[in-house]
Amino acid sequence: MAAVNRRALQPGERIRVLVVDDSVVIRRLVTHALEADPVLEVIGAASNGAIALQRIPQLNPDVLTLDIEMPEMDGLELLRRVRREYGQLRVIMFSTLTERGAAVTLEALTLGADDYVAKASNEGSLDRSMARLREELIPKIKQFFHLPAPPRVLPRPAAPAASVAPPRRATQRPKAVVIGVSTGGPTALGTILPELPAGFPLPVLVVQHMPPLFTRLLAERLRSTCQVPVEEAVQGARVEAGKVLIAPGDFHLKVTHGDGGVRVALDQSPPLNSCRPAVDALFSTAGEVYGGAVIAVMLTGMGQDGLRGTEILRAHGATVLAQDEASSVVWGMPGAVVNAGLADRVLPLDQVIPEVLRFAGRG
Repeated sequence: MAAVNRRALQPGERIRVLVVDDSVVIRRLVTHALEADPVLEVIGAASNGAIALQRIPQLNPDVLTLDIEMPEMDGLELLRRVRREYGQLRVIMFSTLTERGAAVTLEALTLGADDYVAKASNEGSLDRSMARLREELIPKIKQFFHLPAPPRVLPRPAAPAASVAPPRRATQRPKAVVIGVSTGGPTALGTILPELPAGFPLPVLVVQHMPPLFTRLLAERLRSTCQVPVEEAVQGARVEAGKVLIAPGDFHLKVTHGDGGVRVALDQSPPLNSCRPAVDALFSTAGEVYGGAVIAVMLTGMGQDGLRGTEILRAHGATVLAQDEASSVVWGMPGAVVNAGLADRVLPLDQVIPEVLRFAGRG
């Protein structure tokens, strides 16, 4: 999936959304949820992909919310057509939290969907359904746009420019690679992890913001394309060189000393940065276990999860790599690290693994 830079909205401009779903109830629910936000405008709806294709050039939306299972033309076929014909159009899929829903959603992300949300289920009341949709869908739409800054009563100093940390000589041979990623992550991971050579000398631990089922299927997909083993992490598993471990959905992935080596520690302690698994949980415990002998990689994603953990790792002397804005689907997480001056390198996605290999002594 090619990255599409965030578009800056002009004062008074609204984000134009086309809702595509074969359920009248879902179309109305999504419309009412979105129209409560003054930045969003639902400009139309379509009951299947064929109708949506007709309406896209007429309505010129910025974002599609897209169901997968629809008559005549389903969401995956529409997504293929949209990516060929309307490359700048953002697409957010609705997914069911089932085995099939997870598998199809991962397929949609591979085909170029920008993000996904869980499809509204029986929440017990319309108000609860509406509230959950607003909480989950609205931020995911807004993440793709620069919103106009509110008027300032008093002038403030300009924010410091994004910076790269001063070059440092590595003082410790790295013992682990930790990766944090969110929006755009399945495609980013599917691009870079197959570049790791068989026999890679370090363990790789990954936090990808995803729910249960999704993370297991993501690990299975990556395993089929990678030269190194890829598994969803399980409690107590040994952290081994040359193996990639993916944090399971709804569990924090941490590392700890135990039984003659480093072991996986999973828990369901409260979410950090509204996330579980959270990048901060992995990065901070990696600092406790490995000190500065870590290569930390921050990839595309919304929000600032991982910033605090990166500060901890950096204080220990770890090497920090961040994906650049141009190749990120959303430059939230890596941007927070870069703007805090914590990144040793800011790299396009295709240069991340070559740099990891260089620091690991394999470049």
